[in-house]
Amino acid sequence: MHAHDHHEHSGEALSRVAEATLVRSGEQWTAMRARIFSVLAGFEKPASAYDIADAVSQAEGRRVAPNSVYRILDLFVNANLARRVESANAYVANAHPDCLHDCIFLVCDSCGQTTHIDDDSITRTVRSAASGAGFSPTRPVIEVRGKCADCR
Repeated sequence: MHAHDHHEHSGEALSRVAEATLVRSGEQWTAMRARIFSVLAGFEKPASAYDIADAVSQAEGRRVAPNSVYRILDLFVNANLARRVESANAYVANAHPDCLHDCIFLVCDSCGQTTHIDDDSITRTVRSAASGAGFSPTRPVIEVRGKCADCR
């Protein structure tokens, strides 16, 4: 497998890189965006906007609407701070937001655990096939459904 090289961040380092990446894209790192990113990064599995809104509402002591969370998540996806797991309508924090590439998700049908892998040769082939069909790909979405090692 031809892996994509990058450095994965976690904890406070991930928040700092996410903030720098968002600011570099011309956006502001507000307190609410920081809170939503922190909550998203704290989930072990992909989280829906409703999951995130509930967690942020509890932390803030006031109701945060899922629509507001969706808008911020869309911003995060566009800025490469988060990835959307399409089949689950859920999101994961991108552990390397300073690195642009296509992702492949392995989604466990039993426990919901989602593993992110990089394989540039696969995504390059998908992009090439799309281009060969006269299509201009912007973001390939590759998800493999099955069972994780723990659930097999």
